[in-house]
Amino acid sequence: MDTRLQMLTRWVRQFPGFEHCQAEPVSGDASFRRYFRVWQEAGQRIPHIVMDAPPEHEDCEPFVAIARHWHRKGVSVPGILQTDLAQGFLLLEDFGDRLMLGQLKDHSADALYRAAMDELLLIAGQPSPPDHPLPPYDATLLEREMALFPDWLLERQLGMSLDNSDRALLDTTFAILRESALAQPEVTVHRDYHSRNLLVRPDQQRPGVIDFQDAVTGPVTYDLVSLLKDCYIQWPEQRICEWLEYYRKKSLEAGLHRADPDTFRQWFELMGMQRHLKAAGIFARLSIRDGKHGYLNDIPRTVQYLMVASSRQPALRHFHEWLSETVMPRIEASIGKAPDRERSDS
Repeated sequence: MDTRLQMLTRWVRQFPGFEHCQAEPVSGDASFRRYFRVWQEAGQRIPHIVMDAPPEHEDCEPFVAIARHWHRKGVSVPGILQTDLAQGFLLLEDFGDRLMLGQLKDHSADALYRAAMDELLLIAGQPSPPDHPLPPYDATLLEREMALFPDWLLERQLGMSLDNSDRALLDTTFAILRESALAQPEVTVHRDYHSRNLLVRPDQQRPGVIDFQDAVTGPVTYDLVSLLKDCYIQWPEQRICEWLEYYRKKSLEAGLHRADPDTFRQWFELMGMQRHLKAAGIFARLSIRDGKHGYLNDIPRTVQYLMVASSRQPALRHFHEWLSETVMPRIEASIGKAPDRERSDS
């Protein structure tokens, strides 16, 4: 028996128009949160989303504070209709089910990515919510995230035993990536801005933005890397370069930085490595700890991003060789091969 679903249904039925609603499962995500669709009978049937976030596992207060602040500032996030933070229930505006990931094709990608980057500019320029100062993306957080790669992927998932030389190599790599991230101008960072957290809405050019509760103040290229070097889809290098320069120019005009193309590209490349170390570790953890084994399929692509980026960095030559000769063969043997680098959906 799903006790929380019963509690959620009773809770939402107390509001006008929802007295007889049934909660229909929509999705879960990489956390403990679940989402359900309910229909309000108000002359016409209007869909809404109910978030179920068990309070022993999830804190809804950051989501509520950021959503309300960004909504007031014009960011395309769901409106919040009702809250019960003690039980972990939120009644939200419904943006539909059309994830950007499923809509990305060769002919549609330019328009979708430019709209996503335009929305990202709006997010990046936001101040912290007055009732929820955003935490900094500081050295401690950057290091903790990168440590997920050896702890969960290399040792637990792949069964590798790291010696002192391996540890020293990782420490050197992490230090280079950390210092590059900390040297970038700071903006508001969504922190998970990718094609599974953007929704293409009917009759709307702007994407709907979700899953923003972990927002921080941090490097100007972080969200852009999440979007353009997406762990769930891969694009040819030329297209990524074109989109990168589009955002560099727009964010320069917005006063978010003063970087030339080469500097911005270097920030982007090294930030991507930090992001992909974290993501690869999280995918392994989701499988091992949470039983969400489908995320393993995204590890080869994610580590391939690391290999390509490190190949362009003379200071990371030894790390690149180690990834290529030691780590990637184990991934391909136990998980699967990485996709063709120049492949895109058509």
